[in-house]
Amino acid sequence: MYKLHFVIDTTLKAEKTKKVLFRKYQNCSPSKSNAIVVVGGDGFMLQSLKKYQKYHKPFYGMNRGTFGFLMNKYKTKNIIKSILKAKPVVISALQMTALTKNNVKKKAISINEVSLLRQSRQTASLKIINNKRMIIRKLICDGVLICSPAGSTAYNMSVHGPILTLNSKRLAITPISPFRPRRWKGKIVTSSSIIKIINLNIKKRPVSVVADNFEVRNVKSVKVMVNPSKKFKLLYDNNNHLNKRNILEKFKKR
Repeated sequence: MYKLHFVIDTTLKAEKTKKVLFRKYQNCSPSKSNAIVVVGGDGFMLQSLKKYQKYHKPFYGMNRGTFGFLMNKYKTKNIIKSILKAKPVVISALQMTALTKNNVKKKAISINEVSLLRQSRQTASLKIINNKRMIIRKLICDGVLICSPAGSTAYNMSVHGPILTLNSKRLAITPISPFRPRRWKGKIVTSSSIIKIINLNIKKRPVSVVADNFEVRNVKSVKVMVNPSKKFKLLYDNNNHLNKRNILEKFKKR
């Protein structure tokens, strides 16, 4: 018997959903389930991926949020049948290692992007290095982000970054409101890159770093790379596949 574990957001809409689903389906423990069904929005899916990664189960999302780019359409009938027919997409997480001004090291993983943001009225002053090669010696900006292909249609797209196909094996480095050099559009690098971002003026121009929903303030430097040991399998309906949606976003007029 195919077993499901439901993870449902605590919003009012999702709470009503819980009553409907639990009348039709048994909610098994995550360790004994065949798949984890996440009911909510994109943000809740990101939280659930990290929370339940230790069980090594595939994730099937059903949208009860706003946009739901990572989700399938919400349904109450034939969920098991839909999961058995679904196509998998395997995505790797980004590993963020931040060093604060007090030399405290903080680590986190991110599914979508790692963002450095100014935390005062002063713009940030950043140096960006890829492996041992200098990408930009001094970037004056509101911030910069590094995104995975899965995250390229999220915050990255909002700041006019490039959309990456899921199998591209690339990362995008995208500036947020660049002031100097004003025309720098960012850079696409390989997924094997180790990207280091250094705050050039810690006292006067403090910055924070955010890995999805995990924030570290007053950072001195940040290192970002793909963590090949952190992989997530997401399941999508044939008419709603993430690859297809990613490509459609790439060619959609903004």
